[in-house]
Amino acid sequence: MSYEKAKEAAEFIKSRYSKPVKVAVVLGSGLGAFADYATDSVRIPYDEIPHFARSTVEGHAGQMVLGEIEGIPVAIQQGRFHYYEGYEMEQVVFPIRTFGLLGIKSLILTNAAGSIRTSNRPGTLLLIRDHINLIGVNPLRGANDERFGPRFPDMTEVYCKQYQKIASEEAEKLMKERVEKGLEKEFRRILRRGVYCALPGPTYETPAEVRMLRLLGADAVGMSTVPEAITAKHMGMKILGISCLANMAAGIDEGFINHQEVMEMGREIAEIFNELLKRIIVKIGELEGFQNFAEKTV
Repeated sequence: MSYEKAKEAAEFIKSRYSKPVKVAVVLGSGLGAFADYATDSVRIPYDEIPHFARSTVEGHAGQMVLGEIEGIPVAIQQGRFHYYEGYEMEQVVFPIRTFGLLGIKSLILTNAAGSIRTSNRPGTLLLIRDHINLIGVNPLRGANDERFGPRFPDMTEVYCKQYQKIASEEAEKLMKERVEKGLEKEFRRILRRGVYCALPGPTYETPAEVRMLRLLGADAVGMSTVPEAITAKHMGMKILGISCLANMAAGIDEGFINHQEVMEMGREIAEIFNELLKRIIVKIGELEGFQNFAEKTV
């Protein structure tokens, strides 16, 4: 997608929501309820935004939600586009290009994923510290437009260490509070750190493939997120990635994997996930000075 098309999409969004958006959030399968936390929100179906594709997967509402989280203007992508849906990679990452031209510098990517490690059971959140791209294509392939970013962007630190620290600290605080309120029987770490591996899908992985991924150093596997992270890094954004481990990857436990179970686990962990995400956005706001913006706009 050209720079001009992304600019057109950004200008359309600005015409519907005038506040300068500070943080963008992409919500994965079963995690869309977070968008309901946005106050004074405007909801724009993707089919109204110029050059946006359409979400075809259950659990992806297919709309942009613009509003505020604790006074911080956010853009929430309630449903993403996947390579396996048949879209070209430039369509998959087009919303990220649009976010960049909206002036957004802070991006939170979330997804539902399969756990490769027996120590990380379903219901655990995984803080992505790095990724492996096995989709078979890079979103930056082709002619480079310097207005988006450099020809050869560095990928040494795709996921911002400052944001990871914020997420870890807020997760620990949240669980301690839940234990004190009697909402949890004992303290548990809901947020682990690990490596996310992206495959093209739409099939789930075979047990042999999962064994290979474990040898490669992956902790979770899914079908999204990595193209968006690469694109955002290309545009100079700070990125935080969180996976909801919705199931054990093939061959680790007995039984089979289906999308309905993935959706259900997302709903089960929604309360903790939503509260944690809200706190993370507030802390990112404090770090980046977005709270000052919020105070000025009251």
